[in-house]
Amino acid sequence: MSQVTGLSCVSCGKVHPPEGMTYVCAACGGNLDVVYDYATISRKLTRAALAAEDDFSAWRYWDLLPLEDRSHIMPLQIGWTPLYRAERLGRSLGLKKVFLKDDGRNPSASFKDRASSVAIAKALELGFKVIAGASTGNAASSTANLSASLGLSPTIFVPEAAPKAKIAQLLVFGARVFAVRGTYDEAFDLCTKACAEYGWYNRNTGLNPYTREGKKTVSFEICEQLGWEVPDTVLVPVGDGNIISGVWKGFQDLLRVGLTDRTPRLIAVQSEKSSAIVDAVNGDGRIRPVSATTVADSISVDLPRDGEAGVRAVRESGGSGVLVSDEDILRAIVTLARGAGVFAEPAGATAWAGLEKLARAGKISPDETVVFLVTGNGLKDVASAMKVAGAPIPMDPDLDAFKSYLDRQGA
Repeated sequence: MSQVTGLSCVSCGKVHPPEGMTYVCAACGGNLDVVYDYATISRKLTRAALAAEDDFSAWRYWDLLPLEDRSHIMPLQIGWTPLYRAERLGRSLGLKKVFLKDDGRNPSASFKDRASSVAIAKALELGFKVIAGASTGNAASSTANLSASLGLSPTIFVPEAAPKAKIAQLLVFGARVFAVRGTYDEAFDLCTKACAEYGWYNRNTGLNPYTREGKKTVSFEICEQLGWEVPDTVLVPVGDGNIISGVWKGFQDLLRVGLTDRTPRLIAVQSEKSSAIVDAVNGDGRIRPVSATTVADSISVDLPRDGEAGVRAVRESGGSGVLVSDEDILRAIVTLARGAGVFAEPAGATAWAGLEKLARAGKISPDETVVFLVTGNGLKDVASAMKVAGAPIPMDPDLDAFKSYLDRQGA
């Protein structure tokens, strides 16, 4: 049985019963957070129990997930992605212990599979027939990918300008795709209205409290993969705020059940061209909409849908926010590829760009244990990578021409 005791509003604190599907607080419209019976869970979910667990996926943390029916688990590898020691990258910044969590290794090649896995399983548990969602691409392709593995076809709304690779994923997995002539925020609003009109399950980030529950599993993995050492600092690329609020909840859950004895500080990293949450973190805490135009489409958001929880996560952790330029983000794609062998999409490279900026400013201690998240694979957005990767050398199929080129280059 699930150990969920209720759904608590992140704005006003009102607690709602866990039965059925409640999206937002009936009292104030705020986002909801799943509350657990941590005392009961702590007696079951121990380090010894996890050491004996042979399911190396996000489902190994079942006791801290809001689900009761295991029959809706999709037959794909969700989570337990690699945590690499990025020694060469660390040395370039004078840092001794830097780790890269490569979530581009999930089935749809993005972090969003953590959220979709739990949200879809919950939808099926509750008996919904149609699952819908809006996205700039990754949440949508994740929903389509995982749904396809269960024989389902979701309804997806994306902005018309979403990268073609992500649109291709949606279509090949059999989703019904609506390319909205507008922004992500407009696609989000249309999806929300359609779900209300037709009684569909709304998977949308922020509105759906169960997406955060999937995302928090990355924190469980980080600590377990580090031998239960809690990192000092974790850098997270931020758009809607739902990933960083999930990361924070994960570290808090571990503390509450006694698996760890402290939490890390979180650094929210955003593009200067999509800065609503960092602006709030570094300002008065209030989320104000921006006109987002960043090349990092996965974190390009005008009005963050889980912004309040995202800001709270950073502040409660004792962390901060940092803005980086789109140029820094694109350069980070190359740096990660050549320094760690990991190909990241722009949003996936954003956390590294933030770490570079902070380390060069002396705001990261050389002795800290630092983890940064790579949230999506570079094949999601090849066009952006090609802006900084360089170009192939044109060459006739002739050995003399090849030798002549090498001679001219002194190679």
